[in-house]
Amino acid sequence: MFANPEQLSRAIRNRSEKFGREAHLKMSHAGRVYGPNSKDQYKKAAVLQFIYPVASSYHMVLIKRSSRNPADKHKGQIAFPGGRLEKSDASLMETALREFEEEVGVNANSVQVLGELTQLFIPVSGYVVHPYVAVGKEKPNFKAQIEEVEDIIEVPLDLLLAEETKKSTVLRINDQITLKNVPYYDIFGHIVWGATAMMLSELEHLIKWQKP
Repeated sequence: MFANPEQLSRAIRNRSEKFGREAHLKMSHAGRVYGPNSKDQYKKAAVLQFIYPVASSYHMVLIKRSSRNPADKHKGQIAFPGGRLEKSDASLMETALREFEEEVGVNANSVQVLGELTQLFIPVSGYVVHPYVAVGKEKPNFKAQIEEVEDIIEVPLDLLLAEETKKSTVLRINDQITLKNVPYYDIFGHIVWGATAMMLSELEHLIKWQKP
């Protein structure tokens, strides 16, 4: 399905916000909140969706967040490399690249950013996340940041694009909250849901929509 970076870059540039929101909806649970009430109620963050060649196919990297930090509201979840905007960052794209380099140990100068996808509000942590898509020319040597990353997961794009990878389940968040009919990507037995699944959904639809 993934032909080449130039086609995907063009698809990213030509997409609409409506396209992104519709893709998000396909992998969101029914009770999800889609935006803060005012601009002063959220913080900014960015993530990197990194695609790279392996033999004759393409892969994407995901991370499993460390379970050791009790203050992390997303601990143990599957996510993209990324984090909050720091004062030293010149832009959100720089945030995404800096966090990518820190968390998976790949030189940010070795990747090509194709563009930005639709931003997404994260209700539980109060962040608006800006996802960027980037590609590499070869498979890098990943090295997890021990403090924040429990595991690095290399995923074939064909697996992400397969219909049988998308499922639904019941998730028990805590003693008070249980979510029913939660859509997710089944990635090697990992439940990839929430914001990560929604951002993956937009990328998936762009890859399928791209034209030569």
